[in-house]
Amino acid sequence: MTRTRTTRLRRPLLAGTTAVAAIAVTAGLVAATAEPAKAATGPKLSLIAATNSLTLTSWKEDPGVYLDLGTYLTAEGRPLELKVTRKSYKDPVTITQTVYEGGKAKAKTLPKGTVKDFSGLPGFAEVTVTDKVGKKVLSRTEDFCPNNASGRVRPDAPATSKYPESCPTNPFTLGSVWGVEKGWAANTYAGSYTAPAALAPGTYTAKVSVAKKYRDLFGIENKPATVKVTVVERSWEDDQGAVGPAASRSATAGEHAGHEAAHQAPAAHAGHGPGHAPTPAQAAAPATSGAGPSYNVGHGPLKAAPPALPWALKKEQAARSLPVGDKGGQTDGSRKAPALQPLAKRPAGKPAVPDVPKPDLRSLPAYGIVVTDGEKDIPGKDYLAFSANVWNAGPAQLVVDGFRSPGKAKMDAYQYFYDAKGKQVGYTPTGTMEWDPRPGHMHWHFTDFASYRLLKADKKEAVRSGKEAFCLANTDAIDYTVKNANWHPYNTDLATACGEENSISVREVLDVGSGDTYSQDLPGQSFDITDVPNGTYYIQVLANPEKRLKETSLDNNSALRKIVLGGKPDARTVTVPAHDLVNAN
Repeated sequence: MTRTRTTRLRRPLLAGTTAVAAIAVTAGLVAATAEPAKAATGPKLSLIAATNSLTLTSWKEDPGVYLDLGTYLTAEGRPLELKVTRKSYKDPVTITQTVYEGGKAKAKTLPKGTVKDFSGLPGFAEVTVTDKVGKKVLSRTEDFCPNNASGRVRPDAPATSKYPESCPTNPFTLGSVWGVEKGWAANTYAGSYTAPAALAPGTYTAKVSVAKKYRDLFGIENKPATVKVTVVERSWEDDQGAVGPAASRSATAGEHAGHEAAHQAPAAHAGHGPGHAPTPAQAAAPATSGAGPSYNVGHGPLKAAPPALPWALKKEQAARSLPVGDKGGQTDGSRKAPALQPLAKRPAGKPAVPDVPKPDLRSLPAYGIVVTDGEKDIPGKDYLAFSANVWNAGPAQLVVDGFRSPGKAKMDAYQYFYDAKGKQVGYTPTGTMEWDPRPGHMHWHFTDFASYRLLKADKKEAVRSGKEAFCLANTDAIDYTVKNANWHPYNTDLATACGEENSISVREVLDVGSGDTYSQDLPGQSFDITDVPNGTYYIQVLANPEKRLKETSLDNNSALRKIVLGGKPDARTVTVPAHDLVNAN
């Protein structure tokens, strides 16, 4: 249970990307015995270091170095594949490993407590740093996401990895798939899950090893990786010729893989305003010269947000009121994912809803629940802000195209249907799309996708959010174990998912297994609770409120999250009880 009041919502994110150098290290052999007659085999895993030495930068305005030491876990023979699931929010998170018996895949259940959530293997890497005289100056453990920034370690390895590019951090995630492809390596650096290290300028020796319980579990040989580290101190003010610390650090710190990152935070859309930018403490380390794409948690795969920024850049960013990297139609500093193209023209002929697989929109309970002042210090005003996610459990994509008649301010929206071979076999009108010109938005919103209500203890409506139009994008990997889940969704950022002001048509897609998180943190979106009495309430997240979209089921479109309002005017508080086993506000 948590009590909280803040003036801003932020989303934690995972970041990651880094180049891999092929360094041969003897690997341990994994042998999991399924039965006396046959042996179930898994991958051959090794810990390697991409370099023997590197230089890390500590900024005077924002001291500390990110310990991306270039250490990787490699997989040979077979990929490392793990499936992490929970039956419901009343059940603990469990994990299985895919092993092979007689050439056939089977699931091997790993010990209870191996994982606690969906963010990775806890305490996987053990990091020790000593100074030049051998004195230990730092010792820590870091979690490991097998979907971390990765690359091939040999030229005959698969050209691409089939595994997702993130480990989700949404507190209501239901299922995830983690993996290191055969012939690939994944960075062991924990990215935004670990704090920068306070190391003075000088030379150090860093030793990274795999914790014994994981060596025993996966058959990894006990061969730590050692890296010589030189820490240099620089001042951003003296470095005006460079792009800035985010770029400078890009050569010295990697990013942890996270699907988030496509609106850059489980406070994802954040009204699509400044809420997209994570706080310095939550920001991931910057990109490096990676062999693959960058990732995050809320709109995977995406380049992560900049790291903790020096004060000068923070001041500049605050003055602009937009995150670093933002521009028209792009509000999270992310790279541009491949665009999803709508049909060349609006559909003709008679609309029809054929008997083929359809999407199944489901709401998650609200989270990131805080009392704010609307980010504008409005005297006497209190707002209840929160994050809400609607996801698609499949088995089919939600595909919505908008078509604009010349000179019209709105687009006509249509939902499309496809057969098992991917051929379009029907469509139906499903409302409209409208252009939102406000800074931090600047894209086309599909109307009536979801609505949010504050309900009294008797479940009757007390307040309704004004937010009902959305740009659809795959910000969060909610359950990648469902049928037809797409581990590599395309429309993962607003720049490509939701068009430009002069667009004649737009395609917006919510893929199977992914959800779209919006943070209701602006006046008109968040609940105005100024005159709402203290007491017990429920935040309702309702998908497809007008039932315009055709779904597999309409019975799971609503989710409730219990809260208790307290405090005094202009100093309200909110208490958020745990939702079954999920104790996240």
